[in-house]
Amino acid sequence: MENRKKILWVDDEIELLRSHVIFLQEKGFDVSTTTNGDDAIDLVKREDFDLVFLDEMMPGKDGLQTLSELKDIRPFLPIVMVTKNEEESLMEEAIGGKIADYLTKPVNPSQILLTCKKIIEGKKIKSEQLSKDYIGEFNLIGQQLASGLDENGWTDFYIKLTNWEMDLDEHPESGLQMMLTSQKKESNAEFTKFVAKNYKNWIASKENRPTLSVDILDKFILPKIKENETVVFIVVDCMRLDQWLEMEKIISEKFLIQKDYYYSILPTATPYARNAIFSGLFPSDIEEKYPQYWTNENDENESSLNKFEKELLEKYFERKRVQLKTELKYYKILNADMGKQVLQLSHSFDKNNLTAIVINFVDMLAHHRSDSALLKEIAPDEAAYRSLTNSWFKHSSFLGMLQNLSEKKNLKIIITTDHGSIRCHRGTKIMAEKDASKNLRYKFGRNLKSEEKQSLFVRSPKEFKLPQNSVTSNFVIAFEDYFFVYPNDYHKYLAQYRDSFQHGGISIEEMILPVITLQAK
Repeated sequence: MENRKKILWVDDEIELLRSHVIFLQEKGFDVSTTTNGDDAIDLVKREDFDLVFLDEMMPGKDGLQTLSELKDIRPFLPIVMVTKNEEESLMEEAIGGKIADYLTKPVNPSQILLTCKKIIEGKKIKSEQLSKDYIGEFNLIGQQLASGLDENGWTDFYIKLTNWEMDLDEHPESGLQMMLTSQKKESNAEFTKFVAKNYKNWIASKENRPTLSVDILDKFILPKIKENETVVFIVVDCMRLDQWLEMEKIISEKFLIQKDYYYSILPTATPYARNAIFSGLFPSDIEEKYPQYWTNENDENESSLNKFEKELLEKYFERKRVQLKTELKYYKILNADMGKQVLQLSHSFDKNNLTAIVINFVDMLAHHRSDSALLKEIAPDEAAYRSLTNSWFKHSSFLGMLQNLSEKKNLKIIITTDHGSIRCHRGTKIMAEKDASKNLRYKFGRNLKSEEKQSLFVRSPKEFKLPQNSVTSNFVIAFEDYFFVYPNDYHKYLAQYRDSFQHGGISIEEMILPVITLQAK
């Protein structure tokens, strides 16, 4: 009896509904009844109901008046309005009063039962069905991994895993998160082997390879410019697929959305991946063609590593012999004040042939979470990390820009990212000279030594189309969820950076990335 859900049915003709009341009681619900609004209000003050059926037309306080007072007492109490009136204005008025559902008399028992189950037991039923569906697919996912996947297969696989992950966010009571986490770990182990085996072939030729960072302009921007379309190109630094899907929920009503996917080049880090996007060139080609635009990464000033993106973009169009109709507009948003300035300018983006924007917040979030106990408390796991991204986006200048641009049907918005990030759980020891780079997921320098099974060793950077600062300089790139730790103070730094979001290595989350095309509805 303690688990019986409590329903209050308010109707001045309640005796005519007695058979419905008995039906619900037989189905396991505890049903109380009353014939007027005042008594209903008194009952709700005294008892904890799970659902109220409320007649719209009653003497004294009518349904809408009673609804308002009930909501003042218990704002989140689900209330179903029951009425003979089918006027649309009444429906809108009732919906505006925050009703949970709307039924038109005469109601039948199955209709009432469906409403009760949907509102009272809906989450439990959905959770049980989700668990059943995921367990049914668990073995299928394992079979896909065992059979081997190509580039497109890995993309489809990652999309499926991400959708499951986000579905399970809504139902933590299912207890399936650990199973999915284990499956993601297994998937990344196979994915890193796949990339290590195929990456050199991908960068050697454009034939038979996935779209890479260097192909973004050719595939998604240049054709639109050639067709004289107005384009706004936005790169959100360090944005994963799951983070984009959180943002997509918020803007989906305003835009037609098309999603494509590409693979980031290695290392999956800003100096390499983002410069490759804006130039259409691999890092070694940038260093060779435009040495004035390639900055030594040992410069600890992060902003200096990508300070020539506008120039590289202009050189790209020069090489393609394409003349922009208007001057290229480029903005890099590093803080809230800069975001507000660009938001104000966004009203006139449709006057520019091409506007390019870089948004750094998501990358900053990942970096600061590594060092901030407060952020780790706010976002202790990936579900909370997605939620934090959602919260930022709802109040960001980025959303404000998209809202402004949703009013302009004469332009295309292309949104992508330079790389993703992975939540790192395992440290791996590395030996290096003092002048080696500082990154946790990749290193370059002299005399690098690391565990072969946990990293990709690049003996000849030129073969990976990476710059080679000296004859003895090498790269090493972390696999899966590993991060590099020096033997000195090993346990200190292992504890400090374990469970942090990092990038630069080889993982599904860092490498398989969305390219979104938005068109205002």
